[in-house]
Amino acid sequence: MLKFSRGIDQDRAATAGGLHQIAFARGAAAAAQPSRLPTLVATAATVAVLYFARDVFLPLAIAILLTFALAPLVSRLRRVGCPRSVAVIGTVTTAFLFLSAFGVVIAMQVSEVAQNLPTYQYNIVEKVRTLKETGSESQILERIGRVIERISTEISRPEPEMRASPEPAPETKPLLVEIFSPQRPVETLKNIINPLLGPLATTGLVIVVVIFMLFEREELRDRFIRLVGYGDLHRTTEALQDAGARVGRYLLMQLVVNITYGIPLAIGLSLLGIPNAVLWGMLAIVLRFVPYIGPVIAAALPLFLAFAAAPGWSLLVWTAALFIVLELLSNNVVEPWLYGSRTGLSPLAIIVAAIFWAWLWGPVGLVLSTPLTVCLVVLGRHVPQFEFLEILLGNEPVLDPKERLYQRLLAGDPDEATDNAEDMLEEKYLVEFYDTVAIPALLLAERDRARGALTNAQAAQIAQSANTLIANLEEIAGEEEGEEETGAEAQESDGDDDADEYDLPPGDGKSVLCVGGRSDLDDVTASMLAQTLWIQGADAAHAGHEVLKAGNIKALKLEGRNAVVLSVLDRDFMRHAKFTVRRLKRMAPAARVGIVLWQEDGRPGTTERDQLIESLQADFMVFGMGDAVREALSDELPRSLKLAHPKIAPGYAMRRSKRADRESTVKAD
Repeated sequence: MLKFSRGIDQDRAATAGGLHQIAFARGAAAAAQPSRLPTLVATAATVAVLYFARDVFLPLAIAILLTFALAPLVSRLRRVGCPRSVAVIGTVTTAFLFLSAFGVVIAMQVSEVAQNLPTYQYNIVEKVRTLKETGSESQILERIGRVIERISTEISRPEPEMRASPEPAPETKPLLVEIFSPQRPVETLKNIINPLLGPLATTGLVIVVVIFMLFEREELRDRFIRLVGYGDLHRTTEALQDAGARVGRYLLMQLVVNITYGIPLAIGLSLLGIPNAVLWGMLAIVLRFVPYIGPVIAAALPLFLAFAAAPGWSLLVWTAALFIVLELLSNNVVEPWLYGSRTGLSPLAIIVAAIFWAWLWGPVGLVLSTPLTVCLVVLGRHVPQFEFLEILLGNEPVLDPKERLYQRLLAGDPDEATDNAEDMLEEKYLVEFYDTVAIPALLLAERDRARGALTNAQAAQIAQSANTLIANLEEIAGEEEGEEETGAEAQESDGDDDADEYDLPPGDGKSVLCVGGRSDLDDVTASMLAQTLWIQGADAAHAGHEVLKAGNIKALKLEGRNAVVLSVLDRDFMRHAKFTVRRLKRMAPAARVGIVLWQEDGRPGTTERDQLIESLQADFMVFGMGDAVREALSDELPRSLKLAHPKIAPGYAMRRSKRADRESTVKAD
C-alpha cells in the first residue's frame, strides 16, 4: 500500500511538472509569436497609396505585367544568338504594333456600328410593339402603363395656393438667346487632341518602362533581392521565379484560350449574318481577360445586335446557341487542355480580386485583377508576414485531411464528411483512409478530450457523426470486397518487390470481435476495424465499451471467435488492460486476444512493445490499421494464460486444504 501511494505521488509530481512545462512553453510561444497589427497597418497604408497615386502606379503595373509576358520571348531570342538590344527593341515594337493595329481595327468597327445603329431602329420598334401586343392580351402592359401615367400626372400637378388678393398679371420672362460662333481650326484641333493626350502619354510611358525593365531585368532582380531578401537569397529567388512563371504562363495561356474562342466566334457570327462580326470576335478576346464578367459583356453586345438587325427571332436564338456552344467547348475542352498549371487562386478569390482592383483602378484594374492577385498569392507563399494572403486567396487546402474531417465531425455534419471521404476514396482504399485520415481525426478528438477542451456532449456528437460516416461508406466497403481478388491479381502482376503496407491477408473462415476500450470514440475505431475485416472476407462484429464492465462482460458471445481485438485511443487504458485481457482469455481460451493502441506518431519500438505484450499477457499489440488486420486474421495459436501470482499459489492451496479439514471436523462433531 505504501509503495502504491508513493507511486501515485510520483505520478502526480511528474504530471504537475509536465503541466508546468506545457504552460511555460505556451507562454513562451505566445510571447514569441509576432503581432499581426504592423502587417495590417502596412497593408492598409499600401492600399491607400495605390488608390490616391493610381495615376503613377497604374502604368507601372501594366509595364510590369507586360514585362513578365515578354520576358520569355526576349530570353528565347537571346538563346538563339540575338543581341540584347535587338531582342528587346524587336519584341517590344512587335508587341505594341500588334496592339496598336488591334486598337485601330476595333475603333473602326465601333465607328461603323455607331453609323449603322439608326438603320436598326425600325426592327427594334417592331419587336417592342410585338411584345406589347402579346402582353396586351392579358392587359398587363396596359395596366402598368396607366399606373405609371397616373403617378407621373399626380407628381407633375402643381399644388393649389391660397391667395387673399386677386392674382397679379404674370410676368413676361426673357427669352434665352444662345450665340453661336464658328470655332477656329486651332481650337478644333485642340479639342480633338486634348482627350487623346492622357492615353497617349500613358502608352508612351508604358513602352519606355517596359523597354528599360527588359534591358535591366537582371539588375532590377539583384536590387530587389538586396532590398527585400538579402538575408534569404534562396527564398527570394524562388519567389521571383514563381511569380514570373505563374504570371507569364497565365497571360500566355489566357491569350491562347481567348484567341481560340474569339476567332471561331467571329467566323460563326459572320456566317449567321451579324454585322461587324470581326469587332465582336476581337472584343471577346480582350474582354475574356476579365474573369466571369468579361464573357457576359462580350456576349451581350452581339445578342443585342442580333435582336436589332433582323425582324424575326431566329437570328437571336442562333446567336445565343453559338455562344453557349463556344463557352462549353472553351471551359470543358480547351482550358483543361491548355492550362497545365492553374493560377493558384480560388474562384471566390478571383471574384473578390476583380471587385477590389476595379474599385482601386477602374476598368484597367478589372483586366489586371487576376495577374496582380497571383503576385499577391506568391508574396504570401514566400514571405511569412503575408502568409494570410495565400490563406485567403489561394486554392490550396489550408487544413490537413484529418483536421478537416475532425472539424466536420465536431460540427455535426457527416454528409460533408462523407463527400470529402468519397473524394479521397477515388484514389485510395478504405483501409488507407481509415488509417491515415479517420483514425488520426479521432486521435485529435481524444487529445482535446484528455486536456478538457472537448466536453462529453461534444465527444458523443463526434462519435454519432463518425458512426453515420461509417454507415454511409458501407456501399464503398461492399464494392471493395468485390474488387479484392482483382486488386490482389493486379498487385501480383505489377511485380513490385516492396511490400505494400495495405496488402492484407484474406479473412475467409475467420471470426473476429472488435471491442471499444473505454469511450464512445474507441467504439467508433472498433467499428472501422470491423468494417475493414469484413472487406477482407472475415465474419467481423463490433461491440461497445460498455460490454467490458463487470456486470456485462459475461454476456459477450465469444464462441467460435478466432480473435478478440480491443480498440483503444487513450494510453491510460493500459493501466486496466491487463485485467480485461485476462478476463477475455479465460472466457475464450481458443481466441487470440490483442490490443490496438491507435497512434499516428510516437509509436513504441519493438522492445518496448514486446515488454507491453508480456506484461499484459496479450497475444499481440499493434498501433495501426494494417497490422491490426494482419494480427486479427493470423493463424498463430493463442498464448497460454499465466498465473497472476505464482509465488503465493502454494500457500493458497495449503490454506484451502486446512479450511476443508476444519469443515470435515465440524460435520463429524
